Amino acid sequence: MVPDVSTGSSTLGLINYLFGKGRRDEHTDPHIVAAWDMAGAPDPGRDHEATYTQLARRLDHHVDLRTRELGGKKPPQHVWHCPVRTAPGDRYLTDAEWAEVARRIVAATGIAPESDEKACRWIAVRHADDHIHIMATTVRADGRRPRTSRDGWRAQRECRKIEAEFGLRRLKSGDLTAPCTPTGAERAKAERQGQDKAAREWLREQAYAVAAAVRSIDEYFTVLRSIGIQVRPRMGPETGEVTGYSLAAPGDTSRGEPIWFGGSSLAPDLSYNRLCERLPTQSLADRPKQMADPAEPWHRAETAISDAHAVLDSGDDTVAQGHLDAFGDALHNLALTANGGHRSELQAAARAFNRARRSAIRADHQAATALREAAKELAYAPYDPGGLAVALIFAALHVARAAAKWHEQRGHEQQAAAAEEAFRHLQAGYQQAAQPVLADLARRAPRATTASRFEQDLRAALPDHADRVLADPAWPALTTTLARAETAGHNPRRLLSEVGSRRELDSAEHPAEVLNWRITAQPNRRTQAARRQSTISGTTSTSAAPHPPATPVNMTPEERGRHR
Repeated sequence: MVPDVSTGSSTLGLINYLFGKGRRDEHTDPHIVAAWDMAGAPDPGRDHEATYTQLARRLDHHVDLRTRELGGKKPPQHVWHCPVRTAPGDRYLTDAEWAEVARRIVAATGIAPESDEKACRWIAVRHADDHIHIMATTVRADGRRPRTSRDGWRAQRECRKIEAEFGLRRLKSGDLTAPCTPTGAERAKAERQGQDKAAREWLREQAYAVAAAVRSIDEYFTVLRSIGIQVRPRMGPETGEVTGYSLAAPGDTSRGEPIWFGGSSLAPDLSYNRLCERLPTQSLADRPKQMADPAEPWHRAETAISDAHAVLDSGDDTVAQGHLDAFGDALHNLALTANGGHRSELQAAARAFNRARRSAIRADHQAATALREAAKELAYAPYDPGGLAVALIFAALHVARAAAKWHEQRGHEQQAAAAEEAFRHLQAGYQQAAQPVLADLARRAPRATTASRFEQDLRAALPDHADRVLADPAWPALTTTLARAETAGHNPRRLLSEVGSRRELDSAEHPAEVLNWRITAQPNRRTQAARRQSTISGTTSTSAAPHPPATPVNMTPEERGRHR
């Protein structure tokens, strides 16, 4: 059951909508199911002599008295509106049941507390099977305004109780950090224009994706403008400094004027202040020069994401929350760099995780600097050298699952569900990306003598897991990866021991795959040693080719022979 509280200033206008045919003739049999006084509330849906104006005057009675006291000035936003909708698949509720729902919600939100004879006037109108609209005028009989602070949250909390008592689908409880959902009018407009998303949703997704990649608030505004989004900064009256901003989607207008959405109205963490907390003060010109090793951003990102997994188990909630926010950036940039059919799944994962990256816990963004910087480097990585992108997706899907568990343990139901959804998309994306890479690695498996040597290394390094690894269909692919790692300067036995001890392998369904991607993410030791020697001797070149050969997993000598 979903309540959606808003306010307005036209009693008659809302009545016209509630008792009318609807924007697409979707309203059927509109009528009042509950009211502050059923005998005193004219019902245009049942009484043909009752008019919309009569009902509006009855509702506005206390408002009009207060207006006269104020010398003709109406109280601002005095119309309170709360549609309440059952979830898809819920049973049919009778008028009497909807009446009880309405009475409980106006009591819980402070509109009309029980036994309060001076409460606000209100009605509940039903014009469809699955929802009602509760409407109230927020001036009490004693001339005071009702106490409606946190009314949306209180309405949600009451709905959770009603769901349990009425046997309805139990929805997730929120914590006031969810973004505003598009209104019915916004959704209808998107449908008329043939858009699959309302302007509010589209702007939110673009803002998150851009904020993940840029390095300063100025660059954030610049990139948004470059993709056609209008930006309107809000300036402080005294200092002249930017204190906020609004965005407008291309072509989204009303009477020829752009429709603006403030950053905080798109999502709490897209407000100007929240963006400034996590965006470095680095300018566009200060972006790091392209790295000579194209694999380096991928290695850093994989290491930082793996470290985030450990942070979620650390017990420091503010640090963990900071890492979840930075991990959200990493998902957006991972989708940005993806090149293949799995890209849509990665984009869906990033969008889903936007809800999981924030909660009522204040984030320590400074503690997650390494992950955030690694994520931004990934956005400008030239290309994916080898299977590093798959290794990164593999690490990310484990962090998404850990994030779901972290939120669940803290009672963050909506965030836990969002993280689970992101995990499912990452899992689908991983399967699409990994299968051809693993198949190619298996085709390039080394000779039987080399594979036998790696089996001995495996049994020595990971005796408790060796049989399961050898039985995994990915074992031939792992032998190729071990051969490449050996060529890159690693000792296979030591490497297996090192990556095997990162995290437990008992719960891994495919332990050979786990080891394969952990090894794939290891930097090339020969390249690292050569770079250190070059730096020491002062001969580091600054004119490296823009796309040098991939270095994390070089070809084995056997593979070189095939390519001669």
